[in-house]
Amino acid sequence: MAHYDTLPVYKASYDMMLLVFEYCHHLAKEYKYTLGERIKNETLELLLNIYKANSTFDKTPLLEKAHENIEVIRLLFRLLHDLKLIPLTKFIQVNENIENISKQITGWQRSVK
Repeated sequence: MAHYDTLPVYKASYDMMLLVFEYCHHLAKEYKYTLGERIKNETLELLLNIYKANSTFDKTPLLEKAHENIEVIRLLFRLLHDLKLIPLTKFIQVNENIENISKQITGWQRSVK
């Protein structure tokens, strides 16, 4: 079993978490403590689910939760973009990270079945 912090999906998720914290720091106060906090919590939960999936035998439920986390993050960032709270460049950057993570989780799910 690989150490969790060497997993490519963990590294990509951690890098995305850093972006999330950077972006949410600059949100207007009205959204910082609602959408911003929710995105930060989902990102942290994603990272924890990846860690837990790596350290357990039955990975399927945790990988499903991680996939759910990434889809919620995608939805919340779409909302931030639609509300014009983040520019298109940041939205694209986050979506590329989300897509990368989603593909890795899906591949991991297929390999454990």
